[in-house]
Amino acid sequence: MTSAGVIVEYNPFHNGHLHHLNETKKAANADVIVAVMSGSFLQRGEPALVDKWTRTQMALKNGIDLVVELPYVYATQKAEIFAKGAISILNSLGVDYVCFGSESGDIEEFQETASFIEMHEKDYNERIKYYMGQGNSYPKASSLAFESLEGHAHVLDLSQPNNILGYHYVKAIQAQNALIEPLTILRTKAGYHDQDFVDKRIASATGIRRELFKGSSLDQIQAYVPEPTYFELTNYQRTYDSFQGWHNLYHLLRYKLLTSSNVHLSSIYEAEEGLENRLATMAKQAQTFQSFMELVKTKRYTWTRIQRLALHILTQTSKNDMLPALENKDAPYVRILGMTKAGRSFLNERKNSLPVPLVSNINQFDHPFLTVERRASHVYALGYSGFHQEVFLQKEHKSVPIMID
Repeated sequence: MTSAGVIVEYNPFHNGHLHHLNETKKAANADVIVAVMSGSFLQRGEPALVDKWTRTQMALKNGIDLVVELPYVYATQKAEIFAKGAISILNSLGVDYVCFGSESGDIEEFQETASFIEMHEKDYNERIKYYMGQGNSYPKASSLAFESLEGHAHVLDLSQPNNILGYHYVKAIQAQNALIEPLTILRTKAGYHDQDFVDKRIASATGIRRELFKGSSLDQIQAYVPEPTYFELTNYQRTYDSFQGWHNLYHLLRYKLLTSSNVHLSSIYEAEEGLENRLATMAKQAQTFQSFMELVKTKRYTWTRIQRLALHILTQTSKNDMLPALENKDAPYVRILGMTKAGRSFLNERKNSLPVPLVSNINQFDHPFLTVERRASHVYALGYSGFHQEVFLQKEHKSVPIMID
C-alpha cells in the first residue's frame, strides 16, 4: 500500500484541510493517508477546541485512514521539535510520503533552503543570537538572520508560517535519514492566521474558532467545514454546552501563578530570563486570559512563546519532563487514536517490523511521555464542569482506538 502522511491539528477539520487531503492523495497516488495529530493541547499553546477523540472522528469521516497521536512533549513545541517528533512517528510507521501545505508550493525550494542553511549553519546561528540580543523574538531573529545571509533571496521565504514548518519537516527528514519523500501543496485562500471570512468556502481554523468564541451559532461556520465536521461540532456543543479554550482554564493558570514559588516556576519548561516572574506579576492584575496575554506580551516575547509557557505552567510540565524530547531523535512509541479498514490493513502490513511499540491502550504501556500526556488530559478535563468533567477525566484511560469501516 502506498502511504502518505500529514501532520495536523484539525482544530477543527475544515474545507482547507479537505482540499489538502485530496491533493495529497493525488500527489502521492496514495492508497492510505496517515495523520499525525496533536492531542489535548496544540503547538501555539492552546487547548484544542474539542477533544482528540472527536477530532479523530472528524478526520476519519473526512477521509483519513489512520490517526496517531503526536505526544504533548512534541505537539506543544517550537517548529523544530514539533517537526522532529512528527517525522519520527511517520518514519517508524514506514510512510512513503509526507505532504504539507505551504505558501511556496515548490518542494525544491524547501530542499534547497535546507541545504543552504546547513552550509551556512554557524553564521546563521551567530546572526540569530545577534538579532535576539537586539531584543527581537526568536522567530523574528531567525527571519532576520536568514534574510541577512548572502544568497538567501534565491531560496525560500522563511517569514511565512507554513513555509517555516515545511522547512523543518524537510530538515527533520534529512537529519533522521528517513525514507520519506516530502511533497508540498500550495496553500491558497485563507492564511494560517487569518481571522476574517474573506472567501465563501475556505476559512482558517483560527477564523472558525474566533467566530465560535464570539458566540456565533454553528450555522455561521457551516459553509467552511465538511458535513462530518459540522455534525461532530453540533453534537459536541449539544452534549457539553461549550467548546474548550483558555477562557475555561485561565482561573487554574492564575491559581498556579499566584501560589507557586519563584524557584518552582523557574523549573517549568520554557521559563527563561525571568519571564515566569512577569507572568506571575500580570496574573495579579488580569481578570481574563485575553487581558493577561496583552499585559505580558512584549516585542521580545511573542504571543505564542508566552502562551506555551503559560500552558506548561498550567500542566506543570518541567524542563526535566521535556529533556528527552530535546535530546532523543526518535519518538519512543506510536499511539493509535483511530483507523478505517484501510488503516487497519496498513498497520497489519507493518506491525511486525515497527521499531517502536504500537500503543492502543494507554493502560497497557508505560513511558514518561505518557505520564505527561495523562496529566495534560486531566488538566484539559478541568475546563469542563459538573458531570462532563468526570467524563473527560476518565476518557484518557478508558478510550480505545476508534474503528470506522
